[in-house]
Amino acid sequence: MRITCVGTPKGLENELIPPHGYDLRQIPAYQLPRSLNMNLLRTPDRMWRSARSAGKVLDEVRADAVVGFGGYVSVPAYLAAWRREMPIVVHEVNVPPGVANRMGMRFTKHVAVGFPHQPAQSDALRGARVVGVPLRRSITSLDRAAARDAARAHFGLRPDLPVLFVSGGSQGARSINLAVVGAAKELARAGVQVLHVIGARNDAVSPPSDLPVPYVTLPYLSEMELGYAAADLMLCRGGAMTCAEVAALGLPAIYVPYPHSNQEQKRNALPVVEAGGGMLVDDAELSPDWIERTVVPLARDPQRLAAMGAAAAAYGRRDGDEALLDFVYEAVAAE
Repeated sequence: MRITCVGTPKGLENELIPPHGYDLRQIPAYQLPRSLNMNLLRTPDRMWRSARSAGKVLDEVRADAVVGFGGYVSVPAYLAAWRREMPIVVHEVNVPPGVANRMGMRFTKHVAVGFPHQPAQSDALRGARVVGVPLRRSITSLDRAAARDAARAHFGLRPDLPVLFVSGGSQGARSINLAVVGAAKELARAGVQVLHVIGARNDAVSPPSDLPVPYVTLPYLSEMELGYAAADLMLCRGGAMTCAEVAALGLPAIYVPYPHSNQEQKRNALPVVEAGGGMLVDDAELSPDWIERTVVPLARDPQRLAAMGAAAAAYGRRDGDEALLDFVYEAVAAE
């Protein structure tokens, strides 16, 4: 099987995809307007040009199917595949579905979702196949217990004290950063180490320099599996990929959903929490005091953490890539 990825000239995919050995083709792609403005008038011409570029890629690589995950670049690929009567598979991880995938669903009956709760919460996703979320092999093959000591040594953490792993995403989350840094002394006093990915835009956030136990800050962590392996507990947002990775690995987590949205991050995290694999706290409630009262005792309770980890692992799954591939083969065979 050959995989060709489609991206835009300025997208992050240019840094991530080629180094992993996959073919990346670039096409122009544009955001679909959500209101009446001049961009709306220019949309038909832009979509036609983007779809024509996507069609050239499909013809050159002799594609048998298009698999889309949403985003601006998916729309022209969906349109090009539809014009060629080519099988289209849409994979969605959010409720409600994004604009690009809602358009893609008009052209296909082959719709896959990442989580069991999605079909019940969205009429657009009723009847979709639950396949899980495709995860990197470095995640799905990770044995956290076996890799723990080496991962902690990598970050300069002690092997004998609990570790709180904090990450608000690649750009960071200021509310999370401020709350954890504000509780740094109490965490250290309780013997809780911190591995904190502060984000590329939060370089000014830093803990006190005289703590008695390690508090390690990083602007960005590309090898998230090392952070997961080092951790006993995670404090994070509720993005779909984060929820899928953390649950698959059986890592207990405290989810702080991004508040300025349609609450999709809360919907992502809630099923894991209801299964017993984590906790949920509103962004407005997160504070140094809340961390001292709630996170510190949890991080120091190995039995409770073990129970939460087992519940998370029972909810999560590591076979999303294989399940999605099987679904794609079915879609091609059905056309």
